[in-house]
Amino acid sequence: MAFTPPAAAHELTLTRIIDVPADKLFKCWTTPELLPKWFCPPPWRVSHAEMDVRSGGNSYIVMSGPNGEEMPNPGVYLKVIENRLIVFTDAFTSAWVPSAKPFMVGIVQFEDLGDGKTRYTATARHWTAEDKATHEQMGFHEGWGVAADQMTALAATL
Repeated sequence: MAFTPPAAAHELTLTRIIDVPADKLFKCWTTPELLPKWFCPPPWRVSHAEMDVRSGGNSYIVMSGPNGEEMPNPGVYLKVIENRLIVFTDAFTSAWVPSAKPFMVGIVQFEDLGDGKTRYTATARHWTAEDKATHEQMGFHEGWGVAADQMTALAATL
């Protein structure tokens, strides 16, 4: 008998129907030069992005705040399907080295709805209820929503 964990208990999700084709949204998520143009809600910004976007590839994204704060985010891509799916985690740093404190697994889905429309779903799965609550208090819905709006505007120009 297979065990299926109750993922929704520790999950936060943002879903939008976006008037941009999936390949352009995927490009925003996978191109280091584009990430700083949309990934963080102002006044935060991406100050550094290294991305080896493939299953098993590493990422290193640094978010910088208005008062000089820096949030380094090393991680690993668990699964990548071009124009359809990106699954990543901060549970590992480069070369599958466990991180000091895993926080989440991110799942970004791009469903082509035809006519240039995409169902965009961004999900954050957390190890604990406390981590989920922390992410909510950090402004998951607002922050990821602003980022999705910025990504949509950028993708429309590609």
